[in-house]
Amino acid sequence: MPKRIILCPIGFVEGDVLDRIARSIERRCGVAGIISAGMENPAYAYDRGRGQYNSKLILKHLSECCPDDGLMFMGITHVDLFVPILKYVFGLAEIKGRCAVISTHRLRPEYYGESPDPPIFLARMEKTALHELGHCFGLTHCRDRRCVMYSSTHIEHTDLKKPDFCPTCLELFKWYLEKSAIPRQLKADSS
Repeated sequence: MPKRIILCPIGFVEGDVLDRIARSIERRCGVAGIISAGMENPAYAYDRGRGQYNSKLILKHLSECCPDDGLMFMGITHVDLFVPILKYVFGLAEIKGRCAVISTHRLRPEYYGESPDPPIFLARMEKTALHELGHCFGLTHCRDRRCVMYSSTHIEHTDLKKPDFCPTCLELFKWYLEKSAIPRQLKADSS
């Protein structure tokens, strides 16, 4: 299987966001980040009562249409994501799987009543993408608050961590990448 990660915009996603994530994957993971054709807004996942989109349904859809020519398939969307047991998530991934989804919605400073800040927004996107890819490779949440695998239950957690794996997570990531034996599973982990 080719060692490349396919990024798929779901609905409208700015080109600079896609480019930043693709470059980050290449630089930090040593794997090509390829941007694919986009998908329509995920109306099938909309929960009218919550006014949000069920990330598990989006992840299931991605796994059903995951291309065979990549190591992993990551959907990037602008809609507000949730899982039924949480109020929201920044992203969701199949643990030791091939698919993940992340959202720009709650990573934008404007969501928190702040002025637009493209560098902060793009850094948050980069960290979230790397975090969810780590889950796809089998990494769990890290105790090191600076590690990209630290759990982000609030935006402050995302801002505190670096866009890098700690030494332990990096070694595990490299090991999983080298093995590249990533079975499809429906089990997911959110952040």
